[in-house]
Amino acid sequence: MIASNKPSKFRVRIERQDGPDQPAYWQEFEVPTTANQNIITVLQQIASNPTTIDGTKVRPVVWDCGCLEEVCGACTMVINGKARQSCSCLVDEFFEGSSNDQVITIQPMSKFPVMRDLFVDRQRMFDNLTKLKAWVPVDGTHALGPGPKESPAEQEDRYALSRCMTCGCCLEACPQFTKDNDFVGAQAIAQALYFNEHPTGAKLKGERLDVLMGPGGVSDCGNAQNCVKVCPKEIPLTEAIAKVGRQLTVHAVKSFFTGKK
Repeated sequence: MIASNKPSKFRVRIERQDGPDQPAYWQEFEVPTTANQNIITVLQQIASNPTTIDGTKVRPVVWDCGCLEEVCGACTMVINGKARQSCSCLVDEFFEGSSNDQVITIQPMSKFPVMRDLFVDRQRMFDNLTKLKAWVPVDGTHALGPGPKESPAEQEDRYALSRCMTCGCCLEACPQFTKDNDFVGAQAIAQALYFNEHPTGAKLKGERLDVLMGPGGVSDCGNAQNCVKVCPKEIPLTEAIAKVGRQLTVHAVKSFFTGKK
């Protein structure tokens, strides 16, 4: 849908930072309106002529992106106060029912270290997946024969979890996930469930649950449910956290009575 009152140009405010541990500052640009314009297009237009509204020539804005198809997860930014994928965020929606002086505000995610401008370091997300052994254990590369069979219903349940692209939207929206704590967040918990419910991945289920019982695990979740509201892939994150919580209860009881993990 193209807004009928869409202006010929609009303003973009960008929170910038020259490097890690450098102070943040704002710059404002004016961008011409084009058809089917997304936020990545806006940043490319600014990069082609990095001049602020007051006429100052500045260096191009730095950002991260890859696929431009909402698959890689690299281009997450905070756009008008909401964590979103900038490749699928269309400019038109900001002018629907609004005045022509609408300003689009773009900021880097606040829950990850800023490397420069809108480019942040999401390494913590991948480290958490490593901590939880979020993989299917396979011994060697030789033929192991056919794998265990899954029902269509089981495949469908796990497929919903497999859509995660480690974009960080859920963590940016989570009040419990901060730079200074160890909480792994909804993304890692959902991926733990994904592999726990895989017939072969379940071989490491106990080890994953041991991690999630400790500091930074499921007990740190405050059930704000912001994560599921902002997930661009509509992953059932709150359901996943609840399922892992039930798995932890069973795991704890078994461990108590058997002495085994």
